[in-house]
Amino acid sequence: MDSDLLPVKDTPWKHYSVQVVDDEPGMVSFLQRALTPRCGVVDIAGSVEQAEPLLRRRLYDLIVLDIALPGRSGIDWLHQLRDEGYAGDVVLMTAYADLDTAIDALRAGAADFLLKPFSLAQVLNAIQRCFERSCLVRENFVLRREVSERGVDIEGVIGQSEAMHDICERLRRIAPTPATVLLNGESGTGKEVAARALHKMSQRSAGPFVPVNCAAIAAELIESELFGHVKGAYTGAQQSREGLFYYARGGTLFLDEIAEMPPAAQAKLLRVLEERRIRPVGSEQEIPVDVRVIAATNRDLKAEVAAQRFRQDLYYRLQVVELTLPPLRERPDDLPLLIDHFMAQIAPALSVPPLTLDSRTLARMAAYEWPGNVRELRNFVERSLILGWFDLGPEPKASAQTPGHSEETLEAVEKRHILAVLAACDGNKSEAGRRLGVSRKTLDRKCQAWGV
Repeated sequence: MDSDLLPVKDTPWKHYSVQVVDDEPGMVSFLQRALTPRCGVVDIAGSVEQAEPLLRRRLYDLIVLDIALPGRSGIDWLHQLRDEGYAGDVVLMTAYADLDTAIDALRAGAADFLLKPFSLAQVLNAIQRCFERSCLVRENFVLRREVSERGVDIEGVIGQSEAMHDICERLRRIAPTPATVLLNGESGTGKEVAARALHKMSQRSAGPFVPVNCAAIAAELIESELFGHVKGAYTGAQQSREGLFYYARGGTLFLDEIAEMPPAAQAKLLRVLEERRIRPVGSEQEIPVDVRVIAATNRDLKAEVAAQRFRQDLYYRLQVVELTLPPLRERPDDLPLLIDHFMAQIAPALSVPPLTLDSRTLARMAAYEWPGNVRELRNFVERSLILGWFDLGPEPKASAQTPGHSEETLEAVEKRHILAVLAACDGNKSEAGRRLGVSRKTLDRKCQAWGV
């Protein structure tokens, strides 16, 4: 019997958490030995009264629940769990069952029903059925690899330039590995698109993709958002909450604007990356997590390390594989494809016909630097479709000394365009930044340099 209970290292539910609720020591021992090597977390309770506090601290993926318990019965508690919105799987167990009991169990919301005594194979098959979606991961991965090897374009990544061909090839090579990835690039270059492509082509494609904007979370809350917290961990923590690392288990966590993460959270993130375990704020218990981390930044992390604003050890831990996405101004050959893509995407939603892109307009667009990159281009196409023409501003005047040569520099074209958008937004820099596809900080910096 013991030989049957040896660990299985490649079970599809290895990153899931399980709670066993049973008051029989022999059954508890059997289930602990069977499940602990195969699941990420296995917690034990002898009654509903013992199980409820554990469930408030952790949202279990599966509860293996006996019907006959001291105090409240398992079926009564299952009814309550479903009424309160618990969406995890529940497998009910009993030694005294008839057809009516089985029907009551399934009506109460049980995913499966086990009659004691049951074998190891029976309980593992029940869990297999509960987590059958995980069994599709490897098949999906193989299919995606076959598609990529046939040269099919990566979803969301658009371009025909040499730079983008190189990016696509590197994404295909990186995706199947478990390596942590650091994506560099200016705002709007498509770092999240690249991160989603890595996830979709990976073995984790059936798991969740969880994006996190580190700059959008208050410094005092970021640890709770990432790692979760227990009830009473801080003022206002009226109930326990699972963190984003927990929700990303079995999938990918995308940490955008990683350079904005405060130092205390950087230290905890480093520990999680090294040990693959998280500790919710206010808790003494560590939880194993199976998550791939992809980080992104539009800042020079080496310079941030030198200025002691970013931990050097965390930088090297994130930089297992590093990929830099080129700005739009360095790949003008991709403009026609991108413009056609955005028009095909936006025009039907606006119920307007697409615009015709002539060579003169394309040349002027290629001469512009696009400080907001692809995000700014998309907003420009949307605005042009609404207006009914490509709003590029007045034609640059030819120089009298050098016929055909524009007097305006690219910086002047950029300045005129940004000021025109600002004027259209009545000076609202936040709205202008959204339309241009740049951050408020970038817009403030440019306006300050121009004395505006």
